[in-house]
Order: sequence, then C-alpha cells, then structure tokens
Amino acid sequence: MFVLHSRVINWFANKIKFHPTYKNYKDYVMRRLPVYLLLDTSGSMAGEPLTSMVNGVQTLLSSLRQDPHALETAALSVIEFGSEATQSVPLTELITFQLPEMQARGTTAMGAALALLNDRVNSEVIKTTPERRGDWRPLVFLLTDGIPTDDLQAGINALDKSKLGIFVACAAGPHADTTQLKKITESVVQLDTLDSSGIAAFFKWVSDSVSTSSAKIDLSKKDVTDLGELPPPPEEVQIAF
Repeated sequence: MFVLHSRVINWFANKIKFHPTYKNYKDYVMRRLPVYLLLDTSGSMAGEPLTSMVNGVQTLLSSLRQDPHALETAALSVIEFGSEATQSVPLTELITFQLPEMQARGTTAMGAALALLNDRVNSEVIKTTPERRGDWRPLVFLLTDGIPTDDLQAGINALDKSKLGIFVACAAGPHADTTQLKKITESVVQLDTLDSSGIAAFFKWVSDSVSTSSAKIDLSKKDVTDLGELPPPPEEVQIAF
C-alpha cells in the first residue's frame, strides 16, 4: 500500500467530482476487478446443493481476503435466480462483503438473471473516460443445476458481452443442460454430480481464477478475456466441448 501526500488528496477532492460509487480518493487510483456470481437458487437446489453453494462462496471469500492482489482490486456481487432474479449483494469490496442468506425455491429465471446482470454492469462498473480510467472488465461465473424456465434468449439479447471480460457458466449435476449454457457463452464447464465435493471444487477454482486474474491485470494492464488465461480447472470441473 502507498500513502498519498495530503496535497494530492486535496487535489482529488477539489478538482474531481466523485462518481456515486466511489467512497474516497483511493478509488481514483485503483481500478477494480468486478466479479459477478450468478447463482441458481431454484427449488431443485434445496438441501445439500444450496448448503454447499453457500459454503463455497464463503470459502471463496475467505481465500480472496488472504490474497493481497485480490483484496486490493476485486469487488464481488451476487445475483440469485429462482422464480425471479435478484441482486442480493451489490458490487462490494471484499473487506466489507457480507454473505447473503439464500433460500432455494421456485423455478429457474436464468434469462432474467442475464438481463439483471447487464443492468448492474451498466450501473456499477465504472467506465473509462478522458478524465479517468474505469474498472477492469468484469469476470462472471454462473452456476446452475437445471435448465432455464423463462425466456433465455431475451436475456441473451439484453446482455452486452462486449462489456464483460470473461463469462464462465457451470452446468452442475445430471439435469443441467450445457447446450443452453453455450448459447450464453463459449466458456462452459460441468460437474457430473451435484454434491458438496464438486461444488467446493468449483468455487475453489473460481477463487483461484479471481486471484490469477488480479495478478495478471496488475502486471499486464490488460483485461482477462479468455478461459485459457485462468488456471486449469480441477478434475471435478470439466470443460464442456
């Protein structure tokens, strides 16, 4: 960490109008790496799958908080989708992130989740302008155990993927459809079973991916946009071809 001279701080305060999501002067010199988790909370996730998913997010959070690069740059958001899509946690820095209480119920509004993601990215991710450098392009990780029950194509049409760095979709268990997920993104992985070990392995890989991406952008000053730039997934997480 570095300390800015008080004159520099005053310059920022007096000369630059704060963006609504900026909390202090440090936000002007640090580019965030937004990470969006799109998590299936439909009724079929009740029981062990939901518990494992919540534990996975908690483990991811604990791991990233121990990574200096990630702690400095990553910001995390959770979008849940059951019968409806809701953002249970807005884009938040890791140190203040609080895990939401999730409940499994309803159907699988995946299309609505994509539309909500697009809305939140437009609202929360700071854009680059001639006056300042914006955030890095977001990393998105979607986990589902089923198929969409709403209009998936409408959500795909609403999603401006040019604003995203990489979008990884995970088909968890035997009832998830990789064909539907490939309509959203080319980066699709799958878990053969919907058990605690598989879900834990997925979130461990997500954590490693965020850590690796944080370090890469710090060195290269370039967005992470390809699955090949992430660490190889563990054996439980297979790339869907």
